[in-house]
Amino acid sequence: MPVRHAREYTDTDPKAMEVWLNLLRKMTPEERFTRGLQLCELAAAASEAGVRAAYPDADEREVFLRTAARRLPRECMIQAYDWDPQQHGHAR
Repeated sequence: MPVRHAREYTDTDPKAMEVWLNLLRKMTPEERFTRGLQLCELAAAASEAGVRAAYPDADEREVFLRTAARRLPRECMIQAYDWDPQQHGHAR
């Protein structure tokens, strides 16, 4: 019996979706949690790589701040790091 899935996956072949969902169902909660963390790490690494590509002369602190500014609101960046992304050419 085919699985109905959310609209955001309508571009995915139903057979491929079934395989993916079955793989997820076979995982333990710990395995799913670990995979989620791995995906977060991958996204953070990709974001950092994008900053390094865009700002090749940036030091480690600037890379950290620009990477953080990609996921944190401006107000947070100013309050937590005393760094305004808009003043440094990184507007969200």
